[in-house]
Amino acid sequence: MPRPKKWRWVGFSPPVTYFRPQGISPGFLSHVVLTVDELEALRLADLEGMSQEEAGQRMKVSRPTFGRIVAQAHKKVADALVNGKAIQIRSGEVIMPPFGPPFGRGPHRWGKWPPS
Repeated sequence: MPRPKKWRWVGFSPPVTYFRPQGISPGFLSHVVLTVDELEALRLADLEGMSQEEAGQRMKVSRPTFGRIVAQAHKKVADALVNGKAIQIRSGEVIMPPFGPPFGRGPHRWGKWPPS
């Protein structure tokens, strides 16, 4: 039996979920699928400039796991840019913390995660 995937914490919801090259008809276009956790890894590492250790802590995964996530995301984005493919962003095993003030104290102040 395979080990269950660990939930990854994501700090934002992407406002746009599909990008495609200009001038190519959608019927002739192939695409790559980028998961929300891969997009979050790109955001933390490349846009925010965090180290893999800091970003891994933010996403609640280990540093080696974060390194694999960001490497996979870099490969997918490079494939789309070099080969003229569209990028589709899909959800995965992610948790988006609720926005607003926490309630209570301790580890469950945001409620029970992952939500049932």
